[in-house]
Amino acid sequence: MEGVCETKSSTTELKSVEFGNHQNGSLMETGLGNYGCSHYRRRCKIRAPCCNEVFYCRHCHNESKVICSLCDTEQDVQQYCINCGVCMGKYFCGKCKFFDDDVSKNQYHCVECGICRTGGKENFFHCNKCGCCYSNLMREVHRCIEKAMHHDCPICFEFLFDTMKDVTVLPCGHTMHLGCLREMEEHYRYSCPVCSKSICDMSKLWRKLDKEIASTPMPAVYQNKMVWILCNDCGATSNVQFHIVAHKCPSCESYNTRQTRGGAVGGSCSEMVR
Repeated sequence: MEGVCETKSSTTELKSVEFGNHQNGSLMETGLGNYGCSHYRRRCKIRAPCCNEVFYCRHCHNESKVICSLCDTEQDVQQYCINCGVCMGKYFCGKCKFFDDDVSKNQYHCVECGICRTGGKENFFHCNKCGCCYSNLMREVHRCIEKAMHHDCPICFEFLFDTMKDVTVLPCGHTMHLGCLREMEEHYRYSCPVCSKSICDMSKLWRKLDKEIASTPMPAVYQNKMVWILCNDCGATSNVQFHIVAHKCPSCESYNTRQTRGGAVGGSCSEMVR
C-alpha cells in the first residue's frame, strides 16, 4: 500500500511539473518578435532615472536626450548646448550620437561599418566581404574572409568588431587582438588558433628541424614505417616516413603538419619479440 501511495504521489507531481513547463513554455513565446528597438531583442522597457521617461533601452535614451555637464540642461542630441552654447564635443557624430573632445584620434564615421572609428578616414578602406575597415596598406594583399571581424578574439573571446584594442589580421585572413598575438608568441605558439596555419615565415625554423632530424636517426625497426600527414599550411595530404621529431610536408616543405593515419611498423610482432 505504501508503494501504491508513493506511485500516485509521484505521478501527481510529474503532471504538475509537466503543466508548469507547458505554461512557462507558452509564456516564453508570447510576444516574441514584437521588439521596440534595434539595439536589443527584449519585451520590456526601462524608465531612465535622469529624466523619468520611458525608453526601450539606454541606447534609445541616448539617441533621444543628452544633458549638458556645465548647465545641466536636458535636450535633444546635438553638438552645442541650446542653453549655454558650449560645444559638448569637438568631434560629434550625429549618427552614432557620439561626442569626444580628443580629436587627436582622427575619428571618422564609416557608413558601411555603421560606427565611428579612429585613425583617419584617408588611411583606411572598408572591405565589404570582411565587413570592416582595414589599413590602406592591406588593400591589395589581405586575404578576405566573410565577416572576419564579426566574431570574438580566439584568445580572450572579446568581440572584435567594436573593440577599443589594436587588432591584427593574420596571413590566413583571421583576426585577433595584437596584444593576444604577442602573448601567444611569448609562449612559442606560431600557428593561427582558428585554422592552424603558420602566422609568419617559419623557413628558418624548418631548416633547423631538417638538421635535427638528420642528426637523429630512427631505430631500424622504425626505418620503414610510413604515416599519413596533413599539412596545416598548404592543405596537402602525404605519405611520409615516420620520425619522432616532426614530419615534413613534401609539397611546401613545412613542418606545420599533423599525423592523420599511422602505418605498420616494419616486421611482424613475432619478429619483434625475437
